[in-house]
Amino acid sequence: MKVRDENEYEDLLGQWSDLESGLGIILSNPANTQQFAHRVVQYDRWMQGLLQRDPDVGLYLLFQLASNSPVGYSASHALVCGVLCHLVATEQNLPVKERNSLVHAALTMNIAMTALQDELASQVEKPSPQQQDAIRAHTIKGAMMLANLGVSDDDWLDIVSSHHDESLEKEDLRTAAVSAKLARILMVVDRYAAMISPRKSRSGRSAIESARSIMTRATSSVDEIGHALVRAVGLCPPGTYVRLDNEELAVVVRRSHKNNQPFVVVVGKPSGELEPSPRLHSTAEAYPRIRSALPSAAVRSPLNHFHILQLGSHALA
Repeated sequence: MKVRDENEYEDLLGQWSDLESGLGIILSNPANTQQFAHRVVQYDRWMQGLLQRDPDVGLYLLFQLASNSPVGYSASHALVCGVLCHLVATEQNLPVKERNSLVHAALTMNIAMTALQDELASQVEKPSPQQQDAIRAHTIKGAMMLANLGVSDDDWLDIVSSHHDESLEKEDLRTAAVSAKLARILMVVDRYAAMISPRKSRSGRSAIESARSIMTRATSSVDEIGHALVRAVGLCPPGTYVRLDNEELAVVVRRSHKNNQPFVVVVGKPSGELEPSPRLHSTAEAYPRIRSALPSAAVRSPLNHFHILQLGSHALA
């Protein structure tokens, strides 16, 4: 799908922003949200509709929203994890019921520490003992809250209650219970999304650094999930920044048939100046290739994302 004009771009960006804001409202005030479980399902359908329009544009806007500010971190993180879990579920051909349980758990996994998660994102110092206690308790407490809010999907509740249970990493995915397998997927996605997102105390890591971290953990099964995530979104997903072999700066706009060689738009000269005429480049077909990924904090100049996405649409021709 091409982003035909600025109005369409602003509408699409606004819908992703509204989805993130709406999710933030129900996560911050679950007790005052009528039919909470139904609302989560509605937001999931909204998310799927936006991704169906164009998954690459969706990822681009999502990573831009997630990486540019730690404000509202909890809702942003939940939405990123929901999208990534949806894409991994699609890549692995999970049954619809399993996919739904996984994505709904991703959107609500931190419901018991929404305010604390936002606080920690803007906090420079390490968590206090009281905050550490709340972090440790949030999985079980979150599952209890969701059950009290009317969630009746046992797998959804089990995934939330166990998404930080490191003992699951020792289980064989081929024989593990469904909820354990899904919780393991969420564990990997959660780590990856947390690594690429900025905090007050640190900038987010680069996409490649984050991907390599999840693909090279100790157990082969986590490695398998990490590889599935990279197959789903690419080593450098749309919306992330890269340095090319010739020192030019580029932003990834579309995945290609090679997950480490996407389409990029060159936006910066080797000298560090912005490129006055950004251009589309296929790293899978020609030099220069990607030399390294960059964290979002490395790019401080404002970019015309509408123009960049328009250039990216030419990759569909």
